[in-house]
Amino acid sequence: MSSDPRVHVSLAHLRSLQGAARGLSFLPKQPAGSVLNGRHASRLRGRGLNFEEMRDYLPGDDIRSIDWKATARTGSPHVRVFTEERDRPALLVVDQRMSMFFGSMLNLKSVTAAEAASIAAFRILDAGDRVGGIVFNDDEQVELVPRRSQRTMFALLESISRMNMALDADKYVTPGVGRLNAVLESVARIAHHDHLIVVFSDFDGIDESTHRRLNGIAAHNDVVLMLVHDPMAEHIDHSERAVIGDGHMQAEVDLSSAATRSTLSDFTRQRLQKIYAWQQEIKLSVLPLSTGQETLPQIRRLMGSLAPRRRTR
Repeated sequence: MSSDPRVHVSLAHLRSLQGAARGLSFLPKQPAGSVLNGRHASRLRGRGLNFEEMRDYLPGDDIRSIDWKATARTGSPHVRVFTEERDRPALLVVDQRMSMFFGSMLNLKSVTAAEAASIAAFRILDAGDRVGGIVFNDDEQVELVPRRSQRTMFALLESISRMNMALDADKYVTPGVGRLNAVLESVARIAHHDHLIVVFSDFDGIDESTHRRLNGIAAHNDVVLMLVHDPMAEHIDHSERAVIGDGHMQAEVDLSSAATRSTLSDFTRQRLQKIYAWQQEIKLSVLPLSTGQETLPQIRRLMGSLAPRRRTR
């Protein structure tokens, strides 16, 4: 196990990201309808859910908010002010499969996903919303129902770190066929409607079943796919040979051939294009996270640029 934070992330490292998440200055500026804006309060005069205060009538107040009993009792116009709280739980889905244990420049994909999910968890809980998640690898899955609780959030971070630290290129792993689809079934079971669902993954092993499951989930929830990718996969440089593996088998590939490099790059680009196409087909958001850049600046930029999407429920 490496102590290099670009290869493995400790729980202490993930917890240290709390300060960085709080320092994201753009967060309060999210539009009211943004999928990254969770609970937010809006003042409704006379019509609302949670009573906030009784106060003197002010010019411009809706006359329907006037409390006539209080007005008669005090001899001056009074209005009732209500606060409507729209609370949306967030479910963070974090991929720590062996396919994520790869990186050619700065971080491994597994590290980028772990850091991004931790930053999101801190940001969501700090905003007063419920946060939970599903952390999974090739043969294990941990589920945490969204709660407005630091204990739940730190349990999420602990599961992320534990599975991340267990990743080892020399360790025998049986690839979980259909693993991502099985996890999406769990997402559908936990998040029936009105959840914010953020998936941090390279989306290895997607198929038509993946598309169908995401379509069903997105029909009643806001879904964001944080697509973790490595720059090398799209632009393979000239090299004599490279060894690739999935924890179960290894193969040596001759990259000196331009045809081989082109085939591998085309395969990766086509898979990424298929995922990006889901934005129009399913009406969800796909945001790229590169292993070649620091995670925090990317999260800051992506969160600030994300626009709300409208669905017909």
